[in-house]
Amino acid sequence: MFYNFIYPLADHISFFNIFQYLTVRSGAALATSFFLSLFLFPWFIRKLKTLQVGQKTVRDDHPEGTATSKQGTPSMGGMMIVATLVTSTLFWTDLSNPYVWLLVSTVLGFASIGFVDDLLSLRGNKKGIPGKLRLLLETIIVVAVSYAVVAVGSENSTELYLPFFKDVIFDLGLFGFMFFATLVVVGSANAVNLTDGLDGLVSVPAAVVAGSFALLAYIVGRVDFTDYLHIPYVEGAGEVAVFCSALAGSMLGFLWYNAPPARIFMGDTGSLAVGSALGTSAIILKQEFLLAIIGGLFVLETVSVIVQVASFKLTGKRVFRMAPIHHHFEHKGWAESTIVVRFWIISIMLALIGLATLKIR
Repeated sequence: MFYNFIYPLADHISFFNIFQYLTVRSGAALATSFFLSLFLFPWFIRKLKTLQVGQKTVRDDHPEGTATSKQGTPSMGGMMIVATLVTSTLFWTDLSNPYVWLLVSTVLGFASIGFVDDLLSLRGNKKGIPGKLRLLLETIIVVAVSYAVVAVGSENSTELYLPFFKDVIFDLGLFGFMFFATLVVVGSANAVNLTDGLDGLVSVPAAVVAGSFALLAYIVGRVDFTDYLHIPYVEGAGEVAVFCSALAGSMLGFLWYNAPPARIFMGDTGSLAVGSALGTSAIILKQEFLLAIIGGLFVLETVSVIVQVASFKLTGKRVFRMAPIHHHFEHKGWAESTIVVRFWIISIMLALIGLATLKIR
């Protein structure tokens, strides 16, 4: 919005030329969402406490003692994450870029599903939206968005690229790409949702992944960088850098109030929105497999649940004391802050490994 308003004035006021640079607008988007969060969250937390008094705000997958100690902390902080993300994105991006609207639409769609799920849970429905219905709604959103990605993209929109190999390319076709995109985005959204179980656990890894994808978007949107690194060029993808930077700022602003001991939880409203934002960014940038590396912490959490369920159904025995895996370490006696910080370290290391693969082609 601001960019579209001031850019035509650059011919008359030379200072405005600075806003044509993605790096400037990405930094401004991060700062905007971060400081909006710092300013608005205290008021928002007070409102939620008033509205949610006496309601159960802690998920059932917490160990019993932890759940008791956290009861009374308001949930659904994801509404403010989405609000600051969308506001900052619309303010600093080029609104004529279709990828901006696809990202915003996906986030709002998944946030709406999470909002209804949170609302039902707060009102006593422990299961929220039935699992199959939730997956169906998520799939409908991603199918529509992935079709639009192909429609507005170039000839390589349906192609799949592998890390480490510069010449290994698979053309999935329209329906193959839509199916694969659905797995990526829905999987990413629910992986972040599963990880959201300890104070501050999701905030830093999500900010790290978003920051990494902001860098990737800047690279993927430039022909010179993509030619040098032998990765696919996506015209117009540079604006995704502004969106991802805004997401990183929103997550850091949320962390200010979600750091142990948390004053607010993000709820499904936030976790589904954040995960879908990361997954959609990945399919736009043609970096789906890098998401699995950079966001490997979310993959680990998801795999721990799959292994736990499969093992119990097949053998009647559990591999972990409790899944997702962060609760396993809680049962082993690790302090919550210890688990969170160590998982942050793992997330940062995975991001560095993922970005390093750009040079190994």
